[in-house]
Amino acid sequence: MPTEVALLESRALRVEQMGRVDALDKVKSLVMLPDGVHVRTEDVARYFEVSTEVVKKVTQRHRAEMEENGLTLLRGPDLRIFHRDMMSLWGGGEGGSYPQAATQLTLYTRRTVLNVAMLLRDSDIARCVRTYLLDAEQDLRAGYASLEHRVTRVESCLAGVGAALQELGPVLGRMSHRLDSLDRRLEVTQQVVGAMSVRLGSVSEDIGRLDGRMDELVRHLKDLSHRNRNR
Repeated sequence: MPTEVALLESRALRVEQMGRVDALDKVKSLVMLPDGVHVRTEDVARYFEVSTEVVKKVTQRHRAEMEENGLTLLRGPDLRIFHRDMMSLWGGGEGGSYPQAATQLTLYTRRTVLNVAMLLRDSDIARCVRTYLLDAEQDLRAGYASLEHRVTRVESCLAGVGAALQELGPVLGRMSHRLDSLDRRLEVTQQVVGAMSVRLGSVSEDIGRLDGRMDELVRHLKDLSHRNRNR
């Protein structure tokens, strides 16, 4: 895990933390200009509770890095347009109270202010921001480690399942063979039952014919008995 000194000294480590602008408001509220995007040098100094000269020196030493993170210097027409927009956003009669720079204005975004927090040594607020970043990263790494451990456990369980499935394969094969044999036996049984049903149908017809003949024989015997009495 990186230390506070490493964060102060390594630009690569600072780049990794540039998306964590939420750390600023976690430590202290950062008051933005009316556009909600920019702050001035004096606003940055007020946030970190240092002088504007301290902020200017840090900015000068690391200007290229800060420009990559939103640092802007306005002059001439760009400055006039920005002032006009800010006064419009400030609204109504309060517009005249908006402070304006005479010839140039340095603007910082939240990313730039976070960049200053990772470079400013003599500020308790900056140290708190760095501590928050490092603690959050430690918690994140711990979460990743826990997740990795859980994934490893799942993988080991899956390995056991794979071995069990390999052992179960032959058993399933034998069961499948027995079920196929049972299916064939059921088919033969159905054929036998079908044949027996046909035979029983034929026997029923024979019994019906036999009943008819027995009835006819009974009638003949009755007729014969009647003729014998008449004689």
